[in-house]
Amino acid sequence: MKGIKDKYGAESMALLKHGSPGSHLEHLFKAYGSDTIAEPAYAQCRGPRETGFGLTFGAWVGSPEPTDIRDTKCLVLIGSHIGENMHNTQVQEMSDAIDNNATIITVDPRYSTAASKSKYWLPIKPSTDMALLLSWMHVLIYEDIYDKAYVEQYGFGFDELKEHVRSYTPEWAYGITTIKPEEIRKTARVMAAAAPSVIVHPGRHVVWYGDDSQRSRAIAILNGLLGAWGRRGGFYFKEKIKIPTYPHPPFPQPKWGWEELGEKYPFAEMGITNEIVQASIPKKDQKYPIKAWFIAGTNLLNTIPQHKIIEKAIDSVEFIVVVDTMPMEITGYADVVLPECTYLERYDGIRSATNREPSIALRMPAAEPRFESKPAWWIAKQLGERLGLHDYFNYKDFKEVIAWQLKQLGTSLEEMEKVGVKKFKRKSGPLFLKEGQPYEFATNSGKIEFYSTELEEKGFDPMPIYTPHNEPDQGFYRLNYGRSPMHTFSRTVNNPNLNDLMDENKLWVNSKVARIEDLKNNQEVWLENQDGIISSFPIKVRVTERIRWDSVYMYHGFGHSNKKLSRAHGKGASDTQLITKVTIDPLMGGTGMRGNFVKILTENPHKKEIVS
Repeated sequence: MKGIKDKYGAESMALLKHGSPGSHLEHLFKAYGSDTIAEPAYAQCRGPRETGFGLTFGAWVGSPEPTDIRDTKCLVLIGSHIGENMHNTQVQEMSDAIDNNATIITVDPRYSTAASKSKYWLPIKPSTDMALLLSWMHVLIYEDIYDKAYVEQYGFGFDELKEHVRSYTPEWAYGITTIKPEEIRKTARVMAAAAPSVIVHPGRHVVWYGDDSQRSRAIAILNGLLGAWGRRGGFYFKEKIKIPTYPHPPFPQPKWGWEELGEKYPFAEMGITNEIVQASIPKKDQKYPIKAWFIAGTNLLNTIPQHKIIEKAIDSVEFIVVVDTMPMEITGYADVVLPECTYLERYDGIRSATNREPSIALRMPAAEPRFESKPAWWIAKQLGERLGLHDYFNYKDFKEVIAWQLKQLGTSLEEMEKVGVKKFKRKSGPLFLKEGQPYEFATNSGKIEFYSTELEEKGFDPMPIYTPHNEPDQGFYRLNYGRSPMHTFSRTVNNPNLNDLMDENKLWVNSKVARIEDLKNNQEVWLENQDGIISSFPIKVRVTERIRWDSVYMYHGFGHSNKKLSRAHGKGASDTQLITKVTIDPLMGGTGMRGNFVKILTENPHKKEIVS
């Protein structure tokens, strides 16, 4: 790290992070002089919805999402797999909503767990969600069933929106989505009847087709028409406790960082991982060269698409450090592996979550770290000491930092070790808007922007439009993927207890496709994508009516190639390996990954011919 800084500048060392180790290492990097920091949770997951909702309501969705699911009368899920992604609070609240007879509408080409709990399942043709959203807007406006008083008081650009969606009728949408006009009208009326206690869920992993910020804008606009933002049963006004910063000197000002790397994406508000990867490949007259990576808590090869580009970048950088709790594909590329202990063996930073009531939570160890593994705070501090950055780590044990922060908040480490979670009273105002209450949104106009002045100023469409996306060639099927409820991405597949619950993924194939392709349940097949990339390992077939005929589906995080993962190696197929084509969101730089197609191979393509 000293050598990289002396030769190229601290900015040339990049941090790619996910989860709790990230905050400690981000502190180290800023003290070291680098703000070249990014995490896949932004450009490969949630980023577009923050852009879309931010442009509409002037506020990010954030995590956890401020959705009042427990009190809602109607929950609309668009490719959102609550119950399979296991975000516990939302799963519990959805259970409450079901018990309270809330109507659930699920839009998904797959009959997911959420769809099985729904009154309406709309098995939409993949890539056509925008057409459905615009058509729903048309019905709400032209049947005069939107929340008129709410829109008049808080909305900006309604007349422009009304004219914009005039031609987006359910009949028009039917030809695109395959959802019948009467179903589109019926579900729009159900939403309107439940309003404002209705949620069109913003989703979580929303990087699909490249127009994802605009699709998220359409979801936000729909919620605005229904009067759901800031209303009971819709979206509440979240609040969190600000955790005091432990005293340290000001960070040095880097010459460049994530903002400069993502400068062509005007609405990027965090580092873009794929731009860091691109900047790691040498080019002529390169303004912002990256020479080394520090990777923490993310198995990069199973997280970021386009393996060939990542491998080229890995070959180009001079030095790679990986911090992880266990072997992964990415640890095999590291010059240095720093083994982190698990969450059961360490103190982490105080968690302050945005919620109905502000609260703080303490994570404390249940056991001592095993072997030579260490907590991320220790790793960051030890590196900081050796880099001459002692003043930024002026404590012996991170418990001192936590104790100091808790004292400023009027509590103590001793109390938090007993109670675990502590709630505080709200200070920012009511949870919901009162009838007719004046309210200023953090947008250019101070209102909910159906017509975005900020997008217009920067040369983008001020309202969402429908753009057709690529279709599969004959014999190919759209590759869809999602989270397994048993696993944390690809990081836990080798865990013996969780591996017992699910040790491999399967390929969901419609029974019609199974007949055409002559496939049987549990038959091993290989997948070849549109660019000729073939899955390294076979995947077993699951024949089902629970998916459309034009798509296949698989759980993410399987098909590990690292032999040190003794339980996970070679089990199932890797969806990321087959995602070689991405469409970049022009607003914030997210990687749209749902435009990949696969054909099904029944013979092992890796089997070498035996020459007699």
